[in-house]
Amino acid sequence: MAGRDHDRSERARAVTCPGRLSEARSEHVSATGDRNVYLTFDDGPDPRWTASILDVLAEHEAPATFFVIGTCAAAHPKLIQRIIAEGHEVGNHTMTHPDLSRCEPAEVQHEIQSASDVIRTVCPEASLRHIRAPYGIWTDQVFTMSTRAGLVPLHWSVDPRDWSRPGVPAIVDAVLASVRPGAVVLLHDGCPPVEREQAIDCGRDQTLEALSRLIPALGEQGFAICSLPQSH
Repeated sequence: MAGRDHDRSERARAVTCPGRLSEARSEHVSATGDRNVYLTFDDGPDPRWTASILDVLAEHEAPATFFVIGTCAAAHPKLIQRIIAEGHEVGNHTMTHPDLSRCEPAEVQHEIQSASDVIRTVCPEASLRHIRAPYGIWTDQVFTMSTRAGLVPLHWSVDPRDWSRPGVPAIVDAVLASVRPGAVVLLHDGCPPVEREQAIDCGRDQTLEALSRLIPALGEQGFAICSLPQSH
């Protein structure tokens, strides 16, 4: 666990350096002053957690965007189909979840295009509009290849670090402390392939429980959980 935390922290620090991050949208503030919030889930679909997360979203009639890994989508097409059928959106999170800043241009293009191809194959009805770079690391190559693929980069503005399993109260408190109108909230319903291969604990039970508390809490604070706007 410590090794993974260190690795992710190093990558997170790279994101804060000057570069293209500011060009990836991290919130959608309404011109009319609506208190909208947008839930997003990365690294799925995962049969252990995605279905249960969908159940919670359905219970509260809350829409979300799932940034899916291509290999996971190919392995679990019915989950992709269920996501779309229940009114949610699917985004591109690359084929295998590499650090794209360490990839050659041809590999970046392959990671993006292959994931899009898989999503459209398993669910032609999917409206594929957005991409999120693994680890939130945006580079010139990622922007160029995303544009060529017809995808809009989307980052986040609220990150409770649920992947680190800090505890349900910590996840809930982190979101409620940082949320504001237009916020894009980062959560996780799956696990990158490299972490599964290393047998790292990727349980999303804390995320699941936190979600069931967060949705009502956001409503009590006057926020409306919405689908990402059509306009960019």
